[in-house]
Amino acid sequence: MAKGHTGSRRAGGLVVVGGGERAHGRRAGSVWLVGAGPGDPELLTIKALKVLQKADVVVHDGLVSDEILELAPAASRRISVAKRKSRHSYSQDEINRLLVAFALEGLEVVRLKGGDPFIFGRGGEELEACRAAGVDCHVVPGVTAALAAGAAAGAPLTHRGSAQAVTFVTGHAAEGGEPDLDWESLSRPNQTVVIYMGLSMAAPIAARLLGAGRNRATPALIVENASRTDERRLVTTLAGLAEAAATLRGPALLIVGEAMALAQAGGGRANIEALVREARA
Repeated sequence: MAKGHTGSRRAGGLVVVGGGERAHGRRAGSVWLVGAGPGDPELLTIKALKVLQKADVVVHDGLVSDEILELAPAASRRISVAKRKSRHSYSQDEINRLLVAFALEGLEVVRLKGGDPFIFGRGGEELEACRAAGVDCHVVPGVTAALAAGAAAGAPLTHRGSAQAVTFVTGHAAEGGEPDLDWESLSRPNQTVVIYMGLSMAAPIAARLLGAGRNRATPALIVENASRTDERRLVTTLAGLAEAAATLRGPALLIVGEAMALAQAGGGRANIEALVREARA
């Protein structure tokens, strides 16, 4: 079987694995929910590497880098379940059933997820599906993108005197559209707000924070492709967040907070405020 393909197929909306039932007496395998980190293979944990190198099947996100996928055994089956906005190769329910079915065939299954499985990675849903089916499920944490983004920009997510708290939020509601968040709480000063999957929602998110009282001059950072060779960082303010976000296509993180005053722009782009001033001159 060629690399990147599997014996699974779809029938009537269901995922069908293999050609028959599990052999009598075969010991069930396990599912490992593994955080692959933000993309740089050197940020993969030692435990994640060990688990990946023993995988029979690797079910991976589209954000997992090729360099990390190449660390899996050459004979392993690799299945992409990439999700993009409004375009899913597999539904979440199908992914859950796929993991369970492979494990019940006696295989060691690695569900390789960008960042950390439990930070907006839907790992909890997959864990619940495995538990409901009686399949052993293990979790290997990963470096979430916010940590890599802050580190690369030299901007701490918490910092004495300017960031006594950090909050991770999603930029999209479960059914799409604007997320239902406690905007008043997020608008308080001296805290860092990290918005995942928020690039296309930058304008309404900024408007909500400003409307709830957050200062227009609050420093902000946008990091596209954090930790990868094509990473780009834009330094702006909350007032300029939407304008800056419109220049990128993602995947990207939005980070708002006083500590972002320490952030350094980079990756081939100048400070966005300098670009705006030049355009208006």
